[in-house]
Amino acid sequence: MKYYYYWLAVVVFVIDYFTKQWVEKSLTIGETKHVLGDFFILTSIRNKGAAFGILQEQRYLFILITLVVVGGIVWYMMKNRNSGKALLLGGLGLVLGGALGNFLERALYGEVVDFLQFTFGSYVFPIFNIADTGICVGVGMILLDAILTSKRENGDSKSNGQEEPNGQGHQFIQ
Repeated sequence: MKYYYYWLAVVVFVIDYFTKQWVEKSLTIGETKHVLGDFFILTSIRNKGAAFGILQEQRYLFILITLVVVGGIVWYMMKNRNSGKALLLGGLGLVLGGALGNFLERALYGEVVDFLQFTFGSYVFPIFNIADTGICVGVGMILLDAILTSKRENGDSKSNGQEEPNGQGHQFIQ
């Protein structure tokens, strides 16, 4: 599928948009619905900051940063479109979709709908949305691609066909 990474961006954007619309229509601000006991809860909040609520009330700064980031992502995706780096391009597509999902709400309303809440014992993870998920998973994929690329480029003997000086390659004790 040609330009699959743009389709990933569209999928993240559409799922994010419709889940936020559903939350706005189904839950009042502050309302919660337990999905999996106390572990997974839908909690309707509005976030005027960045991911996980940092830097509140910086709407125009986030709009400007998002425009620059989106432009950079699109440029980098076009530059690398024939590289065969599926992990990198897929990650960029997820980040692009998430960035556009949060950008739309921030630009129109000055805030973003967050609703996914997870609790681990006494720790409550900051509430987030599908766009945030796309961004985080995408960044993870980009970092994984960077690590794997670095290993290949820095002479991992398994990936470049070279053996150790003693001719035996790497030995692992099992």
